[in-house]
Order: sequence, then structure tokens, then C-alpha cells
Amino acid sequence: MTDDDRWLVIDGRRWRKTDPSLPEDVVAALTSHLGRGRSGVRNAKRRGHDDAVAAARRRVDLAKHGLGERGPYWWDEPETDRLARAREALQQLDALDD
Repeated sequence: MTDDDRWLVIDGRRWRKTDPSLPEDVVAALTSHLGRGRSGVRNAKRRGHDDAVAAARRRVDLAKHGLGERGPYWWDEPETDRLARAREALQQLDALDD
């Protein structure tokens, strides 16, 4: 695997790509949570609600960890561990909605 397969460069800044081994349905669910979290951060900042900003940032962080974009480098771990981490993040994110 080359660096090109692991990183995305935007405006000269390097961002870790989503783990390509994750199933599409898991990626879609995590991406949905990521979008909702980012929207929540933006809206809470606009309203000046610090607690809501923190909660929305927690959603973003969980989603990005699940996608492999934060935390341990996904390419250094076995696929089973990566999938387990993604599913655990998704379970925690779904629990936030309950």
C-alpha cells in the first residue's frame, strides 16, 4: 500500500482516508453521523451553546474514529480489529440518539 492509498491532500494539508476495508453500509452510517455532528457543531456555535458544541464534537470524533480517520493508523491493524472499532463507534453513536 502506498501513501497515496492512505492520505488525501487538500490545500496542502494531509488528511487520513477512510479505511477502505469497511463495508459500505457501515461507512454510510458513520458518514451520516459525521455529517450530523458537523452540522450540530455549526448550529450550536451559532447559538452560542457550549454544551451542545461539545456534544456535537463528540459525535464527530466518534464517527471519525470509526471511519479510521482518527486514532490508530488503520493500515497497521488487522481488518477484524478495524471492523470491530467501526462497529463499536457506530453502536456508541446510535446510543446518542436514544
